Amino acid sequence: MKILVHDYPGYAFPVQLSRELAKRGHTVMHAFASQLQCPRGELEKRADDPDSLTLQTIPMHPDYAKNKYSFVKRRRYEIEYGHAAAKLVREWKPEVVLSGQTPTEPQEPILAASREVGARFHLWLQDFYSIAVDKLVRKKIPVVGGLVGSYYKRLDRKQFQAADGIVAITDDFIPLLRDGFGVDPKNVAVVPNWAPLESLPVREKTNSWAKKHGLDDKIVFLYTGTLGMKHDPALLLALAEHFEEDDAVRVVVVTEGIGAKWLEEQKATGKGKNLTVFPYQPFSDLPDVLGSGDIFVGVLEEDAGVFSVPSKVLSYHCAGRAILLSVPLENLAARTLEQTGAGTATAPGDVAGFLKAAQALRDDSERRASCAKKARAYAEKTFDISAIAESFEKILG
Repeated sequence: MKILVHDYPGYAFPVQLSRELAKRGHTVMHAFASQLQCPRGELEKRADDPDSLTLQTIPMHPDYAKNKYSFVKRRRYEIEYGHAAAKLVREWKPEVVLSGQTPTEPQEPILAASREVGARFHLWLQDFYSIAVDKLVRKKIPVVGGLVGSYYKRLDRKQFQAADGIVAITDDFIPLLRDGFGVDPKNVAVVPNWAPLESLPVREKTNSWAKKHGLDDKIVFLYTGTLGMKHDPALLLALAEHFEEDDAVRVVVVTEGIGAKWLEEQKATGKGKNLTVFPYQPFSDLPDVLGSGDIFVGVLEEDAGVFSVPSKVLSYHCAGRAILLSVPLENLAARTLEQTGAGTATAPGDVAGFLKAAQALRDDSERRASCAKKARAYAEKTFDISAIAESFEKILG
C-alpha cells in the first residue's frame, strides 16, 4: 500500500509505526507539522530506514508557538496548515491516509483532499478536539462560546461519519462516538497507544545527563512532556514545596509553553527552590533524561475524564521507574497503573492525597524498585511494534 501517515505533533510512537510499515513492504510518507512546541520523536532519516519511507515536514506559520494561546491567530495558522497538508495529499496521491492528533479545522481539507485523489481516509482519534474547544470557549466567552463549541462539534461529527474508519485509542471513546457523534461502532477499531520500547531502554541513574545536572545523587520526581490547558502546574509546585526542606529531593520538569512559563514565574518569586524546569530535550537524550528520575509524575485535570489519555505514561513504563499520577481515576492511564502495579494514581483536586502518595514513594526504595520492575515488564509485554503494525495493516485494508 501507499500510505500517508499524518501525525500533526510528530510524536515518537506514530513515526515508529511508519518505520515498521515501511519495513513490511509498504511505501510510507510520514508527515508532521513544523513549529510545534511539543516533545518530538525521531523525525530524521536513520541509516536503517528503508528507501520506501519518507519523512516530510509540513510548514507551520513561524509565529505559531508565540501565538499558540491566541484563539483567533492560532485558528488562522491551523487552517493554513490544513491546506498545506491537503496540497501534499493531492501531490503524493496515497492509497490510504491515516491522520491523527490533528485539530478539527485543518483535518477538514486533509479529508477533502483524500477524497479527491481516491484515498481511503482513516481518522486516528487521540482526543476529542471539539469537546476541549467547547469547554474552553464556554469559560472564556460565556454566551458566544456555546455557538463556537457547537460549530466544532458539528465539524467533528461530519468528519467522524465521513471517515472510512476511526482508530480510537481506548474503548472508552466508543460510547461517545456512537451517542454524541452518530458513529456506527462497527466503523471504529481500537488500538491503544504505546511507546517505542527499543528507543527507550532502562538507563542507570548515574548517567551523563543526570551527572551534568547534579541529579545522580538525588531522589528525582520527574515530569516530562506537554504541560498545557489540561494539566495543573500548581500541583508540581506544591510537590516541590512539600519537599523543600528535604535536600535529597529534586523536582524536575521537562516542558515548554504556558506551564513552563508559569513555573518559572513562581520560581522568580522565591517559590519552588528545589524545582528545575528544562526545555524539551532531543529525543536521543530522552533515555538518560528519564533515567535521571526515580518517580515519574503525570497530571491531568478532572475535565479530561476518559477523553484524554496522557501518552507520557507509556514512555514512563518503558523507562522502568515508579509512577505517580494525578488523573481522573476512570481514565485509562489510572486504570493501566492499577493493572500494572507500577505506582499510584490519585484523583485531581486531592492535593493532600497526591503529596501523601509522593512521600510514601520517596520513603520506600524497595517499593520504588518493585514498581519500576513492573512498569518495564508491562511495556515489554505490550509494546510489540510488529503486532501493532499488523493491526494497522488489517484496519487500513
